Amino acid sequence: MNRRTLLTGAALAPLLAAPRPARAGRPPALSSILSGARDLPPLRAVAIWRDGQEVAAEGYHGFGPDQPTNIKSASKSVISALAGIAIDKGHLTGTGQAVAPILEDQLPADPDPRLARLTLGHLLSMQAGLERQSGANYGRWVSSPNWVRAALAAPFTQDPGGRMQYSTASTHLVSAILARVTGRSTLALANDWLGPLPGFAITGWERDPQGIHLGGNQMAMSTRSLLAFGALYAAGGRAGGRQIVPRDWIRDSWTPRTSSIFSGQGYGYGWFITRIAGRDLRYGWGYGGQMIYVFPASRSAPAAAIAMTSDPDQPSARTGYRDDLHRLAGRIVQSL
Repeated sequence: MNRRTLLTGAALAPLLAAPRPARAGRPPALSSILSGARDLPPLRAVAIWRDGQEVAAEGYHGFGPDQPTNIKSASKSVISALAGIAIDKGHLTGTGQAVAPILEDQLPADPDPRLARLTLGHLLSMQAGLERQSGANYGRWVSSPNWVRAALAAPFTQDPGGRMQYSTASTHLVSAILARVTGRSTLALANDWLGPLPGFAITGWERDPQGIHLGGNQMAMSTRSLLAFGALYAAGGRAGGRQIVPRDWIRDSWTPRTSSIFSGQGYGYGWFITRIAGRDLRYGWGYGGQMIYVFPASRSAPAAAIAMTSDPDQPSARTGYRDDLHRLAGRIVQSL
């Protein structure tokens, strides 16, 4: 993963934003859980939504829930939302739409015939079949002069539609596709299409050498903003009396398409799919422990969303910290 500092300009000042007062009347058990979360050194903030309102928001170790931070690959869930909205608006025909005709001028001179079979859905579900450009290959990829062309020139290691090959290059291609079919930057689309969502704001977003915003990484927003995005999905895509993300797209995004190479859990279009604390769970995960958890409503419990942000420069998977956050999310949702 890229360790470069994400520059967000004036939106990051002051660096330590004062959090708004926590909502009164939170369950005592929840207060105890959030207090105990201080024992997790990388944790920066937690914000919780249930059944239409924020329940609590806490900052840790000098950070607050209103301070922008790099949400890393949790932004892949945001890219998925933009793709779903683009389909709903008619800019794209659907997840079966072929990639090659849209990005034809970026294809290699002698393209692998399998590029003609590559679809938008394959990119969103991490089943492109192209050599992945995350992990050990990430630095070389983002050092190339043209990230889109480099992603499409990568060798195929399997046919499109096979097992998961987690790659930020795939979601970056989605960002390039969105910019190409609309004639606008992906950030402008996010501001227009997700901007009406109360509390949502992207305060910084890295771009490639051609000016395309990096799909699926290096996006800055506050923990509360990430919570607003998760709450939108928990509420069926509606906010402020508007249908912002199509309900059908949420259903499609939360339909397992493949299995995670990290955990064996299901993966849809930009969302991991599993169960925690006896509840169905859909979540986005970014390097270092940037998490958006969405618990859909069930017969016995209302919908809930939990956002967590952490030090973006420390690993979370191999250290066990990601599992600590899963356990924290489970305790929180049980307390609600």
